[in-house]
Amino acid sequence: MFCGIFLPLFVVLPCGWQLTSGSELLRNESGVRVGMAGRWSENNNNDEIIWLFFLFIILGLTASKFFCPNLSAISSSLRLTHNVAGVTFLALGNGAPDIFSAIAAFSHPHTAGLAVGALFGAGIFVTTVVAGSVALVKPFAVASRPFLRDVIFYMVAVFWTFLILYRGTVTLGETLGYLGLYVLYVVIVIISAFIYNRQKYSDNTSVQNVTHVPDFHSSDSSDDDVPCLTGRSIHQEYESEYRPLLPYSESTSQILLSSLNPVDNRRWRRKSWKWKVLKVFKTPLEVLLLLCIPVVDPDKEDRNWRRPLNCLHLITAPLVCVLVFQSGAYGNYMIQGQFPLWLLFLLLGLFVSAIVFCSTSNDCPPRYHSFFALLGFVVSAVLISAAASEVVSLLHMLGVVLRLSNTVLGLTLLAWGNSIGDCFSDITIARQGYPRMAISACFGGIIFNMLFGVGLGCLVQMLQTHADVQVEPEGLLTWILAGSLGLSLVLSFVIVPLCRFHLGRAYGIFLLIFYVIFLIIALLTEFGKIRVT
Repeated sequence: MFCGIFLPLFVVLPCGWQLTSGSELLRNESGVRVGMAGRWSENNNNDEIIWLFFLFIILGLTASKFFCPNLSAISSSLRLTHNVAGVTFLALGNGAPDIFSAIAAFSHPHTAGLAVGALFGAGIFVTTVVAGSVALVKPFAVASRPFLRDVIFYMVAVFWTFLILYRGTVTLGETLGYLGLYVLYVVIVIISAFIYNRQKYSDNTSVQNVTHVPDFHSSDSSDDDVPCLTGRSIHQEYESEYRPLLPYSESTSQILLSSLNPVDNRRWRRKSWKWKVLKVFKTPLEVLLLLCIPVVDPDKEDRNWRRPLNCLHLITAPLVCVLVFQSGAYGNYMIQGQFPLWLLFLLLGLFVSAIVFCSTSNDCPPRYHSFFALLGFVVSAVLISAAASEVVSLLHMLGVVLRLSNTVLGLTLLAWGNSIGDCFSDITIARQGYPRMAISACFGGIIFNMLFGVGLGCLVQMLQTHADVQVEPEGLLTWILAGSLGLSLVLSFVIVPLCRFHLGRAYGIFLLIFYVIFLIIALLTEFGKIRVT
């Protein structure tokens, strides 16, 4: 569905590419769902690789240009610390695909164990590969108490799930306990940040120090103590060099055209030819994303208010969400069998857009401009989820072509595919100077996935069947998954304090090596080289 919306607008689909309908699913011989992207053909491998390349560009652009800036604007408006933003908004955005997958898996008793195994597989990938990549990209000193808190909570969640797998049954009390444990986790994060900021204020800290971005090489703080802001002074210094001497007012059409131009002429002249070639491929996608996703920038004087484009966003953003959400399941939905749902959103968008356009000006952003940050966050999260789902479908088909078993697919390709959104978002945030938020999202996201994935998935199943959920472990590999995830958390719980809470490149390399060793053991187990007699 994502392909059907975006790609045909700027490039002709490769020859031989056949898209399935929104409801059609490819299945292998065992009846396991394979995906909803194009049909994989050995003669069309290049087509799928090209489409996969564009999907990765979509993921990178959406995460860096839209998802992260809007997350920063929301955090700034709510004055959230990096850790609070990481375990709430970023965790929600990253975990949406896993939550929906878990709910679908728990709807059938024979796949419930596979759902838990997939959550374990994604968890160990995020805590080793993604967290290790963050440490490699941006070495930093992690806040000590928040890090220990996150690791302890996740170890409790993993151990609890391990016991459920051992018993093979999930009761209603345990289901509500999963959901309550995550609520308790978020409450503790918020209270900790509030207490720490209050202590700083009571110690006669100046207002400038409270709002100043902290030194990430200090590890004695309890929580990140500032809102999620970027360097305003650097941005203003850069803009002042090119600020016109005389005031100049652009027309509405000029504002719209300039807002849709993703190419900065000054940067273009400075960059290498390789960057320019990649930019040529990225520009059509970036223009389409600019048409659909609003971006609020609190570091700009006008907060990136673009009246004609923002009014257009009120039409396109809800429409894209309806057409893309859950692989286009609601694209053809008819209200009472007569009125299309997408047309309702289109008419509502036109009505609201007309009101906003007539009640605002080009020069001054309205008071409710922060709402556009929330809208942009939701749309970018939906698009990341849709793009990641397409990648998962392609990876599934690759596994079918290579004749890999369902267990190996879940352990490797499915876990990697489900974590692509996390990987792009967290690494991008780390590169932009917020490694603490990224590492908080690594743990906050998987805690959210584990507790809400199991809790909400089991709760939905219980409401339908009025009975406890039966969970059947998928053999020895499930126990290796659970044990490896628990071991990685214990090692991080011990090693990071010994390193004085400095996450450097050595720690990142260690996590990557740990994952490689785990993967080798898991594959040897799958192919029968390691077995329990």
